[in-house]
Amino acid sequence: MKNQQTAGAVAASTSEARDLALPVKADLLVTEQKLSRLLDSNEALIGEICHYLVDGGGKRLRPLFILLVYRACGGVSEKIEDAIDAAIALELIHSATLLHDDIIDGGLLRRGKPSAFARYGFAPSLVAGDFLFCRAFELCGRFEERLVRTAAQACIQLTEGEVMEGRMRHNAAATIDDYIAVITRKTASLFAAGGKVAADLAGADAKTITAMETLGLAIGLAFQMIDDLLDVLGPEEKIGKPVGSDLRAGIISLPVVLGVQHNTEFARNFRAGTRLEGADFDHALQLMRDPVMIARGRALATAQVARARDLLAQLKPSIYRDSLAALIDDQIDRED
Repeated sequence: MKNQQTAGAVAASTSEARDLALPVKADLLVTEQKLSRLLDSNEALIGEICHYLVDGGGKRLRPLFILLVYRACGGVSEKIEDAIDAAIALELIHSATLLHDDIIDGGLLRRGKPSAFARYGFAPSLVAGDFLFCRAFELCGRFEERLVRTAAQACIQLTEGEVMEGRMRHNAAATIDDYIAVITRKTASLFAAGGKVAADLAGADAKTITAMETLGLAIGLAFQMIDDLLDVLGPEEKIGKPVGSDLRAGIISLPVVLGVQHNTEFARNFRAGTRLEGADFDHALQLMRDPVMIARGRALATAQVARARDLLAQLKPSIYRDSLAALIDDQIDRED
């Protein structure tokens, strides 16, 4: 019965990417089953929080990316368990950061339902996030030192990116370079680590490993850029959180940075450092929805997608490379 439920969770969590995942469908099923087991804890509350977050949705984009890179780089079925464990470890790290992010930001909604922070409170959510980090490195512990170091470096960048983002809240002087520095650490670092580890586990040469790391970085940047644009475009029922959440929090998201650079009225309001509410918030949101601004943001994301596509050309043709190409292109077209 539990396996049937898990299979259902896979279908639900990958509904958007079902066709992309087809070449690694069996690998993803095993990944999901093992991931679910690792969420269990001797303390029922920890397990409940972890399952509430991880079973509650998500595209499993990072595991899908890692498994496709592994296969596209020539990884064999006999060693697929290594790639599966790497995929699970990075998904656990990602999930831990979601718990901690909602605590830091006071986020009350996640994936269209109350966040773990809203439902369980500060301390239980914090501990559950720590638990997920520990589970991740429990898996990583069996790998060679260089692979563990890659995962650890990604975690270091994640924490530094979180602090950098907080330091730059309501900073109307923030530039695109500042923004890229934040999302490189907070989002793209995990994709880059996934690409690097997957290619390494597949036995790829040094050039290919570096290419897959850079490809992961580009996908991560494109993903976050589109995520930021969707934050102001909505609607809430699609993006799973209140529209304009970053604006309310003073976060230097992509549309915010473009807004402060190209609209003096928006820059003045953002610089005030106060939480925008009511009509002021609605007006600021409307300024950020300027079609010219949105087009500029999409152009930046498109450039990262083109960069990833160029790197993908270094791999031999295969169904896995084709799915990776579709996954890359999907970052521009997605609506949630």
